[in-house]
Amino acid sequence: MMMKNLLLFSALAFLFACSEKKASDEPTKTAERKLPNIQPNRYNAAFLIMDGVYNTEFTAPFDIFQHTQYRKGIKAMNTFSVANTLEPITSFEGIRILPDFDYTKDSIPKIDILVVPSAEHHLDTDLQDTLMLNFVKKVAKDALFVTSHCDGAFVLAKAGLLDNVASTTFPSDISSYKKMFPQLDVKDSVLFVHDGKFVTSAGGAKSFEAALYLCEYLYGKETTTSIANGLVIDWNLENVPKFIAQ
Repeated sequence: MMMKNLLLFSALAFLFACSEKKASDEPTKTAERKLPNIQPNRYNAAFLIMDGVYNTEFTAPFDIFQHTQYRKGIKAMNTFSVANTLEPITSFEGIRILPDFDYTKDSIPKIDILVVPSAEHHLDTDLQDTLMLNFVKKVAKDALFVTSHCDGAFVLAKAGLLDNVASTTFPSDISSYKKMFPQLDVKDSVLFVHDGKFVTSAGGAKSFEAALYLCEYLYGKETTTSIANGLVIDWNLENVPKFIAQ
């Protein structure tokens, strides 16, 4: 009996070893990176994301700009995200997002519209990220528009981009914004400010309004109303509290 048990144990050990070897011989499968479809003759709208990015400030303008692709007769927008990694980004609310480009390594398409959504640490540690700030400054130099939502304005201000223009930020952070950047011309009680190439917004759900405004600026009222209707948004620029520099 002992001999039978020993033979049985040896056979099982042999089979287990073979199965382990077979599993280890199989090549490891890795997810294939899928780059966004960058179409020619469109505006390139890049969204700067990082851990702690707030869902709404990212997805609201992304939805608006991406939906330009479904309107005929206009120069629509390519939409893609950029980060300092290709690893998943975790939003403040817990959604995991795969960035399209790593701005520290990749060759990124020319950016016509840079969008800086708010993130959890835009009032503190993110403002010490010189690599990110230098990227923003570099892009802003040649971009047609640079937009921020909520506390994304703190990033633009820290990069020195808003010193000569009017701007705004998240309503309850206006006082902190003025204290941190006393040289700025800060507008209160508005949903967005447009001055030069910069569009800064109060953020939150009102990020939709700032994005729709830029669409109306580029495409006109009829196209923008169509985009808004497609997302079940009541849009009338005349009813939106705003500051537009002359």
